[in-house]
Amino acid sequence: MTSPQKIDPSNIGEQAQIKLPSWKTDAKPFVQIENITKKFDDFTAVDNISLDIYENELFCLLGGSGSGKSTLLRMLAGFEAPSSGRILIDGIDMAGIQPWNRPVNMMFQSYALFPHLTVNENIAFGLKREGIRGTEVKKRVAEMLDLVQLGHLGKRKPNQLSGGQRQRVALARSLIKRPKLLLLDEPLGALDKKLREETQFELINIQDELGVTFVVVTHDQEEAMTLATRIGVMNHGVIVQTDEPHEVYEYPNSRFVAEFVGSVNLFQGEVTTDEPDTVCVTSTEAGGVLCVNHGISCAPNQEVHVAVRPEKVRISEQRPDQPFNCIEGNILDIAYMGSLSVFKVKLPSGKEVRVTQPNINRESGGRFTWDDKVFLSWDMDSCVVLTS
Repeated sequence: MTSPQKIDPSNIGEQAQIKLPSWKTDAKPFVQIENITKKFDDFTAVDNISLDIYENELFCLLGGSGSGKSTLLRMLAGFEAPSSGRILIDGIDMAGIQPWNRPVNMMFQSYALFPHLTVNENIAFGLKREGIRGTEVKKRVAEMLDLVQLGHLGKRKPNQLSGGQRQRVALARSLIKRPKLLLLDEPLGALDKKLREETQFELINIQDELGVTFVVVTHDQEEAMTLATRIGVMNHGVIVQTDEPHEVYEYPNSRFVAEFVGSVNLFQGEVTTDEPDTVCVTSTEAGGVLCVNHGISCAPNQEVHVAVRPEKVRISEQRPDQPFNCIEGNILDIAYMGSLSVFKVKLPSGKEVRVTQPNINRESGGRFTWDDKVFLSWDMDSCVVLTS
């Protein structure tokens, strides 16, 4: 989420180069998680995970309840010890190193502010415990308050602040000790939707300004997509896909990822054509042939799923002039949501397909009505084939 590097026009073609993110270069990982497993009696919460996180990344662990993401975060913090494997931070093995001796701080969902202390005192708490006193404390507290735009509220108590302000106080307290790695467990979960969206961008700006490596745990797909430089999607204690948000959304590697990250239509079928740049699938559910123009290794007659996002699907009254990726059905339900309209279309096979269309003008939402016969279509590069 860093800002694009500015280029001097006079250097184009000579010295100017766009700086690649660390994970796309040969840079050494800042956090190395090697074959980490955590068991609680007979239950395996984290199962043999290996993961590299790079300096200045804002990495999101995304998963549902019980997926193991918070347990992995607690092992990074030192609150839980791995059953096997090891964690290195900045090249140092963290085995046996207590949480307070790690170059790490953690911000909890509850914020855990002291109600009897002022904002200034809450933020300064960690410094004072380390024996730092006087002008150094005042200077660093002032810097943090300025960073989170709360300089005018230093004398207030937590109960005199809004939810978003308390969140920023907790963030300032986590950052004042200048950790190399900040861990955030559902940091925006207690905020309402509008404030959460605003705070996401504030968090990105703060991380970018400080250059601290962030690891964020969240169950909110939109939050992960907005915040992250990369996302690790977790399920049953395993990271099932690690990639940039765009890649995770557009090119999920499994049905689980496709369904968990956003909304998706899945059509079951059998492979009938497998060429280097095209896979075609005959689907009884869709009632036709579905083709994808980015290759995936498939076997003839292999059972697969074709995944297409609702916003990629066109809806029309007339049949489009294309021999594949074109299906027909009747509108079962309509939801007008202001900026877009959502249609549920029932196919002759009984399968329901979700379509979202932007309301470009005021009349867009009223173009179709219930029970209308419609045709759905999409491009070959708008869908993916999933073999698992």
